[in-house]
Amino acid sequence: MTETAELIDNDFLRQFELKVEDDMAVIEYSLQERKIFLTKMIIPDAINSEEFEKDFLAMVFDNIKERNISVVPTSPQIAKFVRRNRKYKRMLPVGIRI
Repeated sequence: MTETAELIDNDFLRQFELKVEDDMAVIEYSLQERKIFLTKMIIPDAINSEEFEKDFLAMVFDNIKERNISVVPTSPQIAKFVRRNRKYKRMLPVGIRI
C-alpha cells in the first residue's frame, strides 16, 4: 500500500503526509533547533493497519535520518515504534530513553 505513495513534508502545516487513494495519513511535528518532536499520528480507519503504521513511521524516520536531526517521539504510538525498532533509537537525543 505504501510502495507507490510519496511521503510529503508539509512544513507549512508542520506535518508529514502520506496520501493513499482518497485517504491521507499524517504525523504532526514541531521542529526546534536540531530536534524534531513527533507529536501526533492520525491514520484514517480505511487504511489503518499495523503494517501500514510500521511502513509509514519507517518512511518518516528514514526521511528525518537523511537530514541528520534528532527525534523526540512524544506520541505513545511513535514511542512504541522506536522501542520495537532498535535502529531508530540512535536518532534519539542524548538523555532521552524510551
